[in-house]
Amino acid sequence: MANSLFPRSFLRHYPLAVRGEGVYLFDAAGKKYLDACGGPAVVTIGYGVAEVVHALAEQAARLPYVHSSQFHTQVAAELAALLCAQAPGGLGTARVYFTSGGSEATETAIKLVRQYWLEQGQAQRYKIVSRWQSYHGSTLGALSLSGNKRRRWLYAPLLPDFGHISACYCYRCPLGQEFPACELGCTQELEEAIVQAGPETVAGFILEPIVGATTGAVPPEGYLRTIREICNKYELLLIADEVLTGMGRTGKYFAVEHWHVAPDLILLGKGLTSGYAPLGAVVVAEKVWSAIRSGSGAFEHGFTYQSHPISVAAGLAAQNYIRKMHLVEQAAVCGEYLSRGLESLRELPSVGEVRGKGLLQSIEFVAERATRAPFPPEEKFSEQLFEALRERGVLVYPMKGTADGWAGDHIMITPPFVIGKSQIDFLVDKLGEAISQVAREVGSLL
Repeated sequence: MANSLFPRSFLRHYPLAVRGEGVYLFDAAGKKYLDACGGPAVVTIGYGVAEVVHALAEQAARLPYVHSSQFHTQVAAELAALLCAQAPGGLGTARVYFTSGGSEATETAIKLVRQYWLEQGQAQRYKIVSRWQSYHGSTLGALSLSGNKRRRWLYAPLLPDFGHISACYCYRCPLGQEFPACELGCTQELEEAIVQAGPETVAGFILEPIVGATTGAVPPEGYLRTIREICNKYELLLIADEVLTGMGRTGKYFAVEHWHVAPDLILLGKGLTSGYAPLGAVVVAEKVWSAIRSGSGAFEHGFTYQSHPISVAAGLAAQNYIRKMHLVEQAAVCGEYLSRGLESLRELPSVGEVRGKGLLQSIEFVAERATRAPFPPEEKFSEQLFEALRERGVLVYPMKGTADGWAGDHIMITPPFVIGKSQIDFLVDKLGEAISQVAREVGSLL
């Protein structure tokens, strides 16, 4: 039966998953896995939460589908109100546009930014600047904004490029500088890119507040505020891609709250439903939606399954559960405990850096710590580490291209918010074993 599936990779073996419970997954052979990554940082409330399952079933029985061009639903309105109430300062009067996932949220933002400027009578503004070593989704529009070279190269002829600036990546500063002596030189690249492109043609700037899949890099103090100031100076719309970081993952409901910055658009997905159904969203500041309302009056865009009643019911139930169980606060506390545990792994020669916030933590690996030289790409260090950990009953999210887009390895550790201290201790112990094993095996080949 599995032979009929088109896999993500024909080179990998996929166990058959049959059940989830709390922070654990179980396969058909009965093996138990500690899900220390929640898939790709999706699962927040854990598996098997009965009240969320019941909310999906009740909505399916009552109203499984209506098209957003014909109806609104009460459940979508309630989830939108909840998200706006949680939004950072300046976005209390925002509105929410639901999609089926994060990539669709990015596509929606691209069109929103374009139409906003058309409504302003500035049709020449269409370029959205982004950063290298970023990731904003797999659809072609989203991939064009992404700076993940490994994911871009196959499709490069299909991708428009409006300009990428250097990543904010202090461990491997692209400018060869160190914080704080650098005076946030990487932010000045944004201003230079705007001037070079022509400010009258640039519509917006997109960034992940904390980079996820590509580096796991956390910005230094002042970075996001300076970016906001530059966007204000040139009247650019600032898009915060919080598909991975939002919904409490970093110990704040939105990651931008760590730096007291309010974007014009916030992209959401992943943890919005904790994986119980596909759902994404764009939180749209009043100045953007009101420009469309008072202009043409209609957003020329839409998806068949946007605001899908069952999906938004899952999102509302999951977010209510997060609030009831105080899971954002728990993510902050457990994140500190996890971070301290991971710090002990710095003693291992192949560990270059441990970084993150809350329950978004990353470990970058190096072949030589003094020079920060990455392992050769052909050694597939992070992929081998994934397999070594899976054998030990632990799941993490492996990534490659960390150093320069091609070489370099890191793993993301993004467990459900309900993980406990004993489970974190088990995770750290198995990480130490597996990292040491893979470093020995790879090192013997170098």
